[in-house]
Amino acid sequence: MEVFDRSAFSERLKHLRMEKNIGQNALAEELKVSNASISYWETGKQIPSAEVIFKLAKYFAVSADYLLGLKDY
Repeated sequence: MEVFDRSAFSERLKHLRMEKNIGQNALAEELKVSNASISYWETGKQIPSAEVIFKLAKYFAVSADYLLGLKDY
């Protein structure tokens, strides 16, 4: 069984946020989470709940599989 790669999620989240030109504070407001949460996710210190992954996927118009590093598109 493979181990979850936090770095893939962290890198993709940061890349998507930067591509959309949105700051951590604005994304935190959009998702109704703390600014620290966004920072922790982007540095790989924590991973969000399934509910937040769903919200991120909808917000960035990507699949949860992409965010989690399971697919490259």
